[in-house]
Amino acid sequence: MFALVAKTGNFAIEWVRYLGQLSILWSQTLVWSVTPPFKGIRALIQASRIGPGSFIISTLVAFFVGMIIALQMAYQMVQLSAEMYIPNIIAVALTRELAPVLTALIVAGRIGAGIAAEIGSMVVTEQVDALKAFAVNPVKYLVVPRFLGLVLMLPVLAMLSDLVGIWGGYLICVLKLHVGHEMFWNMTFKALTLKDIFTGLIKTVFFGMIIAIVGCHHGLTVRGGAEGVGKATTTAVVRSFILIIMTDCLITFVFYFLLNV
Repeated sequence: MFALVAKTGNFAIEWVRYLGQLSILWSQTLVWSVTPPFKGIRALIQASRIGPGSFIISTLVAFFVGMIIALQMAYQMVQLSAEMYIPNIIAVALTRELAPVLTALIVAGRIGAGIAAEIGSMVVTEQVDALKAFAVNPVKYLVVPRFLGLVLMLPVLAMLSDLVGIWGGYLICVLKLHVGHEMFWNMTFKALTLKDIFTGLIKTVFFGMIIAIVGCHHGLTVRGGAEGVGKATTTAVVRSFILIIMTDCLITFVFYFLLNV
């Protein structure tokens, strides 16, 4: 019992320390983001790497998720003769929850791992030390462009995933469940409101921050050569997943129970 309590306490202390380190890096990133000189081209380069490269896989996943929701809802709705309400469920579930979270998880696995590996390799090869020797702040030069790129592109990817996911549900509803074309779109637009769309987009901004900060933190704190780079990459992806799900739960709680959104 004492060993279990000790392990639990050590785990909690480790996570509190870890979240503190992320908070420090996040605050430094925000400060350097608004500190001149501004190098917007570097953020745009990172955005171009994040967006087009993640577009196909994120929209493909959203497309099949939309189809899966329609199929799973049909199993119950057909028994109640309520097929006409399936478009409502698809639209709201995708825009508020599934599209933002799944897009963030995909980007975390693809981009977050790349950020940790890239910066970790620079640390191992002493390129980061060279930047410091030339009076270049690593946070300003390495973290800020990736941070801004993710914050800019993740909402765009989520919106595209919303659209493609709804089209996936449309195909199942119209071709398989025999829901009328006009009825599908009428029910979809009737169910969707601006608050549903913006709720999902606000989440993606926080998810983008998490992916950037976690990936950069593990990259900058790499120790132990090539083996350390691999370990940091894996840890960055796993902890990004955990923090994205935790943040999604927290934001959803705030929207539903505190803001009544």
